[in-house]
Amino acid sequence: INNRSLKLGKEINLMKNFPRTKRDIKQRGAEKTNEDRELARKFEKDFFDGDRRNGYGGFEYNSRFWQPVVPDFKEFYNLTKESKILDVGCAKGFMLHDFSELIPGIQVQGIDISNYAIENSMPSVKDYVQVADARDLPFEDNSFDLVISINTVHNLAKEECGIALQEIERVSRGSSFVVVDAYRTEEEKKFMYAWNLTGITIMHINEWKKFFNEIGY
Repeated sequence: INNRSLKLGKEINLMKNFPRTKRDIKQRGAEKTNEDRELARKFEKDFFDGDRRNGYGGFEYNSRFWQPVVPDFKEFYNLTKESKILDVGCAKGFMLHDFSELIPGIQVQGIDISNYAIENSMPSVKDYVQVADARDLPFEDNSFDLVISINTVHNLAKEECGIALQEIERVSRGSSFVVVDAYRTEEEKKFMYAWNLTGITIMHINEWKKFFNEIGY
């Protein structure tokens, strides 16, 4: 959900062209253990490039993921080579690489809590990414035309998640796009809690909207 869309009273989906998983989520949920989640939440090598049980099972660049998505961001936010964007939870910088490829000249920055991810980031963005905490972004107020955070802030406890969202609001010039784990039905809730590895704050869509309003996002 994007903060501008909430102010306009509607939701948007800029991830509609992101490839969907074909994995059996029921089977994945049955396989996950607390030990798997504990290891995954360290966000180091085991999570990115270790066993599939603990995360991605090999986190490598593939243009089919973000290249179809970037044009939708470009159009919705009117992004140009003059724009400046931040990715909160950038991992190895794959999305930032594709933004740079598809909008030449655009200024990109990324932060991630993972030393491993930043150390193994793509060479094309290595100078623009750093280890940092979403709860204390190392940037001045109103630094970015757009702040993006995909499946990151929900990895924090609720109060800390709120702080991270307020930080995103602080460093943006009014536009941000955040993706979090949310459910609509009890069945979706059950599956989400079963297969989720890293998410801590998982709420009903209406609870998220209320939360956003309460913290001023």
